[in-house]
Amino acid sequence: MTNTNYPSASSPTPSPAPKANNSKNIIIGLLAAGLLGSWGFLLWDKNKSGEKLNEQQTTITSQNAKITDIQHDFDQALARLDSVTGANNNLSGENAQLKAQYQKDINAKKAEIRSILNKKNASDAELNKARLMIAELNDKITGLEAEVAKLTGENQELTAANSTLKTEKADLETNLATTRTEKESLEKTVDVASTFSASNIQVTPVDERKNGKEKTTTKAKRVDKLVVSFDVENRIAKSGPADMYLIVTAPDGKVISDGSLLNTRTDGDKSFTAKIPVNYEQGKRQSVQFPIQQNDFTAGNYKIEIYHNGFKIGEGVRSLKKPGFLG
Repeated sequence: MTNTNYPSASSPTPSPAPKANNSKNIIIGLLAAGLLGSWGFLLWDKNKSGEKLNEQQTTITSQNAKITDIQHDFDQALARLDSVTGANNNLSGENAQLKAQYQKDINAKKAEIRSILNKKNASDAELNKARLMIAELNDKITGLEAEVAKLTGENQELTAANSTLKTEKADLETNLATTRTEKESLEKTVDVASTFSASNIQVTPVDERKNGKEKTTTKAKRVDKLVVSFDVENRIAKSGPADMYLIVTAPDGKVISDGSLLNTRTDGDKSFTAKIPVNYEQGKRQSVQFPIQQNDFTAGNYKIEIYHNGFKIGEGVRSLKKPGFLG
């Protein structure tokens, strides 16, 4: 039997199945690899996105913490400012100029800091700028506190000095009032003490004859005048003019007067008969004489009162007789 490598016609055709299976497996492998690659890429991308999200969240948290810290510092600065402004408002004088000096710059810084803090996406540079401005604001507030403390001290010193001056003024006014009262009392005492005293009071009825001679008489019909004489003296009164007042009351109870009034210290206003000027010399007894004249003198008692300085300093009575009366 002859052996050959060619198949015979009667032999069955070999099956191609192994080759087809290999191609299918390759395709399936490639698809699986692609699917696995896609899943891997998706997982990698998801991890990357998570990491980025975490980084963003960390950044946001960090920024929020920075903003919170800056806001806290800003709030503390504003609290200091409110405190020093309140103290400043209690002062007067230079504080108005001081407040105007600092207020404009402080308000500008406050506005810019608030603008940065209110931004949703403030940058680190902006936050750093806000920190710097808060530090500058605190420096301004520190300066304002120092000035207010200085003014407060000066104000307290002025208040103390003013209180001392008020006390001294009150004491001075009290002393002046006491001195004035004492002075008035002394003046009143001196005034009263300087009142003259009258002595040796005499009332002489005089008959004036046609030949010019005068004769004393007690008969009312013959009396032409009443000559009042007295002595005055005072050791305190200074030398100079002094006025004596005579009040002569007739028997009918009426004062011989032209209607002039004398204000007395004890008896009110009284009509007086005559004012007698006396040029007095201190420490000496001085005689005074004054005639009271009228057309008719009636019989009865004539009362003579002498006043000086509003006080009655002496009085006397003179009786005139009716015609034909023997006395």
